[in-house]
Amino acid sequence: MNRAFNLMLGFVLAMPVSALADGDPVAGAAAFKACQACHTATEAKNKVGPSLQGIVGHPVATVAGYKYSKAMTDFGAGKVWDDALLAEYLKAPKVLIKGTKMAFAGVKADGDIANIIAYLKDPAAAGQ
Repeated sequence: MNRAFNLMLGFVLAMPVSALADGDPVAGAAAFKACQACHTATEAKNKVGPSLQGIVGHPVATVAGYKYSKAMTDFGAGKVWDDALLAEYLKAPKVLIKGTKMAFAGVKADGDIANIIAYLKDPAAAGQ
């Protein structure tokens, strides 16, 4: 059992700090302001981009009433927006999905990404 514990401890210590952090929805609401021109997280209303209300755990490229690019629908086949996929996408959308309509270059700080994901999970926790 000691060996198993040491292996697990080594794995946890090797993980990036952002993978261990849950993020702060209040800070995420502030970071999400960069997204608000095109998205909402508190209403089922599409803007230039799809509504992100309830997006965590939702199948990729399936928000009702939004016309996705072929690149996004092809990418999204069989995928669900979980923390890891959102983090990868938010970091560099155009790198992950060549041909996406999303013009945003990405969120550079891992802490901001974790906070935005926390906010998307529970906008009400940020007073939204």
